[in-house]
Amino acid sequence: MRLNKKFSIGLFWAGLTVLVLLQLPHTLHAAMFMQQDVKAALFKDANDAMEFARSLRADVLAPKNFDYALKRYREAEQDYQKGKNLDGIRKKLKEAEVYFKKAAEATKLAEVTFPSVLKARSDAMKAEAPNYAEIYWNEASQKFSEAAQKLEDGDVKGARKKADEAEGIFRQAELDAIKVNYLAETWNLLKIAEKNKVEDRAPTTVQRAQDLIEQAEKELNTNRYDTDVARSYAQQARYEAKHAIYLAETINKLRDAKQSYEDVILAAEKPLTRIGASIDLVAEFDQGFGKTTSEIISYIQTFQDSVSKLTQDLAERDRLIQNQQKRIAELEQQLGGIAQEKSQLTRRIEAQAQVREQFKRVEHMFSREEARVFREGEDVIFRLVGLNFSSGKAEIESHYFSLLTKVQNAIRIFPNCQISIEGHTDSYGSDAMNLQLSEQRAEAVRQYLLANMRIEPARIQSIGYGESRPIANNETAEGRKRNRRIDIVIVPNLPGIE
Repeated sequence: MRLNKKFSIGLFWAGLTVLVLLQLPHTLHAAMFMQQDVKAALFKDANDAMEFARSLRADVLAPKNFDYALKRYREAEQDYQKGKNLDGIRKKLKEAEVYFKKAAEATKLAEVTFPSVLKARSDAMKAEAPNYAEIYWNEASQKFSEAAQKLEDGDVKGARKKADEAEGIFRQAELDAIKVNYLAETWNLLKIAEKNKVEDRAPTTVQRAQDLIEQAEKELNTNRYDTDVARSYAQQARYEAKHAIYLAETINKLRDAKQSYEDVILAAEKPLTRIGASIDLVAEFDQGFGKTTSEIISYIQTFQDSVSKLTQDLAERDRLIQNQQKRIAELEQQLGGIAQEKSQLTRRIEAQAQVREQFKRVEHMFSREEARVFREGEDVIFRLVGLNFSSGKAEIESHYFSLLTKVQNAIRIFPNCQISIEGHTDSYGSDAMNLQLSEQRAEAVRQYLLANMRIEPARIQSIGYGESRPIANNETAEGRKRNRRIDIVIVPNLPGIE
């Protein structure tokens, strides 16, 4: 009996121990969450003040106050982790909060006092100066930090002096970063070319690469804020450097293989022969590469024109189908006034057919070298690829008058139409300059048409888009040429067209 009693007591304590152990993780988990809640409540005001100060860049603009606040905040964190007295922790957090707020307030004066250096710092950061010009960036950042601290101490004169020093170094950091970003790879390639004596085999290509990279660096030094030209030169220079290395390797292989000039020329003819065969063209080289090259280009251009026309026709068919389906649905719902709606639908279809007929008349008025004619919806567009302006100028030269006479004849095919003359540029030059130039060129064409046609000024407008609407790649000379254009948009005024 006594044995059974002892056994029961032991079993009771064992069970109790198991229950305690089972509950222990939950208890610890709950305690951990409770501790986190306590910390969040305790640190909340200081955290809010710190985040607000950071949002105002107080760590940069008011480093003295911000750093002191951060120091007290971290001391409070360490004390909390060590389980020290909460009153002491609250005191440090309150002090941190006060100085975070002082730092936030100080940013207002810093932004007014340092506008130019802040702009320089921002530009350097956009150029990735911390990565590509680390030494200059660190030096400028240190100078600026000293300027900000002097401002916090009330030394405005000393702060501005230090800020001026920082601004100059930030600008240097920005320039160096842009150069590294754009030019470093090409300089390395040219060093490889020099080491491998590429100039002995491909001197013209090496020289071109060197000239282009020097032009790129010159552009960066004179106008770092419009990097389109410099980037284009840099990309061309990189290509020519790689091209030179390839040429030198190829020439060495040809010499090692002891190939004759005839072998080299015949090998060069093979790619054009293959291209010609793919379009059922018999390539002939008895007069050099020119004839076959021209025939291939002509084929491609004809194909592009065909694709463009088919695309326009398909878009027109889709639009007609959608309009007719919409009108049919409306007619089915209305029940009344069917005859009137049918009449309107008929007029709309006739008007659209008239636009197509007018388009057919004008699309063959221009040669490919003069203009591309295409449609966008009901609008008809004359893209005057044959009208060019001197660099930076908006005067129409006399030898383009014959082309503009054709434009006048084409416009007359669309009685009472509205006309919009759009000017466009490539990406070379500043955005503001390109916008102004495109506006001036479009207006020059408008004034020419007004002077040579009987047309109400209210029917014709001009607008410049600058470089904002490219139709080709600005990285190539051909692409930039296509982007420098005048588009004349004809909006037909026809009954039944909404």
